[in-house]
Amino acid sequence: MSHRRAKLTFEGRKALVERIIFEGWIVATAAEAQCVSAATAYKWVRRYRDEGWEGLRDRSSRPHRSPRRLSPEREAAILELRCAARVGPHRIGWALGEARSTVYAVLRRHRAPRLCHIDRPTGRPVRYERERPGELIHIDIKKQGRIPDGGGWRVLGRQAARNNQWWQSQRGTASYDFLHIAVDDHSRLAYVEVLTDEKRVTAQAFTSRAVGHFAELGITTESVMTDNGSCYRSSFSQFLTDLGIKHVRTRPYHPQTNGKVERFNQTLNQEWAYAATYASNEDRLATLPAWLHAYNCHRPHTSLGGAAPMARLNNLSGKHS
Repeated sequence: MSHRRAKLTFEGRKALVERIIFEGWIVATAAEAQCVSAATAYKWVRRYRDEGWEGLRDRSSRPHRSPRRLSPEREAAILELRCAARVGPHRIGWALGEARSTVYAVLRRHRAPRLCHIDRPTGRPVRYERERPGELIHIDIKKQGRIPDGGGWRVLGRQAARNNQWWQSQRGTASYDFLHIAVDDHSRLAYVEVLTDEKRVTAQAFTSRAVGHFAELGITTESVMTDNGSCYRSSFSQFLTDLGIKHVRTRPYHPQTNGKVERFNQTLNQEWAYAATYASNEDRLATLPAWLHAYNCHRPHTSLGGAAPMARLNNLSGKHS
């Protein structure tokens, strides 16, 4: 899988090749539109001609041979000591006579959980999940740049996008959308609205609608978790208290505390916001309801054992639709 900042996903490579081979774009122009070098563009064109569309997919960068890699027996010894003593790479390396970096690489390769994520008495990974829907709702705001009419830099290239009249007219004005997001901790069910700002009144109004939306699905909101942004301070807590809802705040500078909504934000980026090339901001926003429906009702979630959020909600006792 491409990393989240990759300039070319599979769809981006496909668009690049289509422009050069089928639409007759000059290689340099097509490369600039995708913000990559001409050499990169030639590479993907060559791979397409040799292997077809499948040749554009990601390949492992792992070398064919690793002659200096530890033996399986040595790696097993590192993992056994980690499990038995629950100590870090420094002490494991000292005990077994291996470099700390080598021990760290072995632990990462075998996806050994961090010590701070392990319950010391049992040695089991600590993962929290609320027992019932509505026990905790995660709320956050994602600030997202709007796409100019006619396409942004992903379509036109950076210099052409800067010269775009729409972009010039938006300088100093509201050129962002604010995605207000609520995610149920137990079921991972998500509710999203695209609003014009992140002010206190807007955040409160969104929260009220989100609570109402979950109530329509049979979910009673008991507590809400937010970060410490200005719109969630002082009167926001009183607003929740008036609704009979407890306000839970994240630890300062610890976004992982609100991890479920932060993970949803990454999925939103990868599978919707930047998963395709859009000609305008309205085109992208028009696809959001369908994507959100697929996310809630059809997309399998690893954390839910392959089920979709709505399926987990419906499978609870007394909830079948």
